[in-house]
Amino acid sequence: MTTIADFTVTTNRGEELDLATKKGKVLLVVNTASKCGFTPQYDGLEKLYQEFRDEDFEVLGFPCNQFGAQEPGSADEIAEFCKVNFGVTFPLMEKVEVNGPDASPLFDWMKSEKKGLMGSTSIKWNFTKFLIDREGNVVKRYGPQDTPKLIAKDVKKLL
Repeated sequence: MTTIADFTVTTNRGEELDLATKKGKVLLVVNTASKCGFTPQYDGLEKLYQEFRDEDFEVLGFPCNQFGAQEPGSADEIAEFCKVNFGVTFPLMEKVEVNGPDASPLFDWMKSEKKGLMGSTSIKWNFTKFLIDREGNVVKRYGPQDTPKLIAKDVKKLL
């Protein structure tokens, strides 16, 4: 059985991150964008991270430029934008694709584990979120309109 621990991703600093090191943590994995109507959710994601990080919770942000070219910046530009505008301290990864032939294997797996509306596997827009339990399983998928504040109750249940 596949879990998140079977994947390796790249941080926004170009370093490999073996997600097996996250086993035992509750994770919220999000495809993000800096020039999107949902971009203010960075603030809520950071608040969620700050509230629960001492209980082994982490947010992993994956910038994505596939939706309306709303994440055009470099890794450094994205990190600076997130820090200056939203005080983001949770880990940001390198820019990824979440749909199509070049999609991140992690996102392909999460999409297959928890399908979207009407059984769709594709991600429809920025700020789609996946909640991962301590064993590394996808337990819930949230649409872009689902705010971090709304997700907090589900995070609490897993902690």
